[in-house]
Amino acid sequence: MSIDNIFGIGGTALNAQLVRMNTTASNLANAGTTAPSEKEAYRGKHTIFKALMNEEMTHAGAQYVGGVKVDKIVDDQKPIPKIYDPTNPVADKEGFVYQSNVNEVTEMVDMMAASRSYQNNVEVINTARELMMRTLEVIKS
Repeated sequence: MSIDNIFGIGGTALNAQLVRMNTTASNLANAGTTAPSEKEAYRGKHTIFKALMNEEMTHAGAQYVGGVKVDKIVDDQKPIPKIYDPTNPVADKEGFVYQSNVNEVTEMVDMMAASRSYQNNVEVINTARELMMRTLEVIKS
């Protein structure tokens, strides 16, 4: 495995965790939203990762075996809460509003995990860079 593979694999991980954090940010932003129907209510989103195990799984954006890519983003299948609130301007004719199915505590934990994973991968890249710089210093001497 060459040094560019380490940077490439780390890069795929950074990209995947950024998508995960963006998805979490969207969920948190929409956690308190209401809608006039269950169909229009915001459903939380979750990122699904896929390990790049062989050359056939790679592509231009994730070209390193051993890396990771975002396979898809799926809707959370938890039920949408139905709340009786006839004073709400978006309430249906029966006085109900439909809230997002986002659990803010779960999203905060997911955000912290994504952030920590991102930091770990930055550390991998920094360590590889430092080792490369030390190697160049040894070669110069």
